Amino acid sequence: MTVTAIDYARVFRALPGMVALLTPDLVYADANEEYLRMSGRTHEQVVGRHLVEVFPDNPNNPAASGMRNLAASLERVRETGERDAMALQRYDVEDPERPGEWEERYWSPVNAPVLGPDGTVVLLVHRVEEVTELIKARGGPTGGRTRVLEAELYTRARELQELNERLRQAHAREREVALALQEAMLPARRQVGHHRAAVRYRPAVGALNVCGDWYDLVDLVGGHRIGVAVGDVVGHGLAAAGVMGQLRSALSAASRVAAGPAEALGVLGRYAHVVDGAESATAVTTFIDFDARTITYSSAGHPPPVLVHADGRVEFLDRATDPPLDARPVPVPRPEFRTTYTEGATLVLYTDGLIERRHEDIDTGLNRLADSLTRHRAAGPEALADAVLLELLPPGGATDDTALVIVRL
Repeated sequence: MTVTAIDYARVFRALPGMVALLTPDLVYADANEEYLRMSGRTHEQVVGRHLVEVFPDNPNNPAASGMRNLAASLERVRETGERDAMALQRYDVEDPERPGEWEERYWSPVNAPVLGPDGTVVLLVHRVEEVTELIKARGGPTGGRTRVLEAELYTRARELQELNERLRQAHAREREVALALQEAMLPARRQVGHHRAAVRYRPAVGALNVCGDWYDLVDLVGGHRIGVAVGDVVGHGLAAAGVMGQLRSALSAASRVAAGPAEALGVLGRYAHVVDGAESATAVTTFIDFDARTITYSSAGHPPPVLVHADGRVEFLDRATDPPLDARPVPVPRPEFRTTYTEGATLVLYTDGLIERRHEDIDTGLNRLADSLTRHRAAGPEALADAVLLELLPPGGATDDTALVIVRL
């Protein structure tokens, strides 16, 4: 059998059920034949026009909210990159042949994202199940019972939608509190400035995807030395922010008295065993000796730091890797490794939100980071941090929070 190329445009037009494609700005990009037929619109009346322009809410019904609800759902899909199944909606659709006359319709919509190569939402799929006839069923010996069931179904669907909206508002409030807690627990910019360093924290898009990542810079005893670390707590929201604060403080204290980063992570690993919510947490810490021009590092399941040498050579610090903080029931010594640098090199620590993308190998993200750092290596730490975030984070924001530390050596 000969396999021929599939004409997906023809497949889309022939899909059973009502399906439309919208741009992230909620402008119709296309609609299949069933969508046009059931909505009583032509291709020219739909494509290229905004959702609310094609199907406005009925101005004669003050309670009409179907289109506002649909627009809000599509915007959530655009911002989160996640599918959204809506409750049953009532739409009053204006007759295109008789302006001013509105027909009562009931649709059950599901909205989903179409992602581009870089993980951003490039289109929105709007699929509709027409249930008007079911809701308007009349007649027969069970007609009265049918009317009761219809009313019950519609009422429960609206209650579910209102409950979901209240949950979203509660999550938004939790996000605000978690962000404030995160900001309070991370080192202030003035603590970082004298180290020729730049720090950045970018919360994820969405209501709860925030506050698992952290960074720390600490002055070490003996000589001109500092410790630089980043970490990632599994989970989001207030609980993750609390765990993050405990682990960051514990590592900061351990680093001040430890002989090296491996010992500091060993102490932190033992502490993580007794902290609820620290399961699978990762961290990497580096001890920088400016006098000896060495970097000693150790990693507990975390992406490797990057050392960009003054000549542009990129070195991933991946020769002292170990499982996450609480992965071993019996603590064992963690590995550490020492490397050298020359003046003008740049050390970069980060969390996985900077490099990981859905359906993409992690090496692709690491190569993207190395390329960006190489091209902008002449910039100062602050400008370099801004350039890296601009190039590596999706335009609409990442689905995981991101911490970034850049130190000019």
